[in-house]
Amino acid sequence: MERSLADLEVLVRNRICSVCTERTIEGRCGLEQPSSCALFRLFPQVAQAIQSVQSDDIQQYIEAIRRNVCSVCAEQAGDGSCESRQQVRCAMDAYLLLVVDAIEEATGKTFDRRGLDGAGSGVATRRPPKAATSTVI
Repeated sequence: MERSLADLEVLVRNRICSVCTERTIEGRCGLEQPSSCALFRLFPQVAQAIQSVQSDDIQQYIEAIRRNVCSVCAEQAGDGSCESRQQVRCAMDAYLLLVVDAIEEATGKTFDRRGLDGAGSGVATRRPPKAATSTVI
C-alpha cells in the first residue's frame, strides 16, 4: 500500500503524540521547541529507513535508524553516542517500536512481535509508572 509522506506523518503523530510523555494536559506538545522533536524533524529519513527494512527483527530497524537517521541528527556526537538517546529524551528512539508499527501497518506490512520483549534491543520504551501499592497488616 502506497502512502504519501504527509499521510504517514499524520498517522505517526496520531499514534505517538497521544502517548508522548512530553504532551501537556491540554494535549499539546510540551517541548519548549516542538520543532526540536527528532522524530518529526527527521521524519522523511525515519520513514525511509523503516520502509527500507524487510524483516521482523527489530534490530534491523534499529540499525537502519542509526545508519540513516541518527547519523544526520545534530544531537549525535561524532563517535555515534547520543546524550538525548541515553537520557531517553529522543522521541524517535523512545517510541521506535510504535513508529515502526504505525508505518508498517499504514503501508500494509505486518510486524511479527512474537518473542519481542524489547530487552536488549537498545531502544528505550516508556511505560507508565506502576501504581503504588500498600499492604495493610
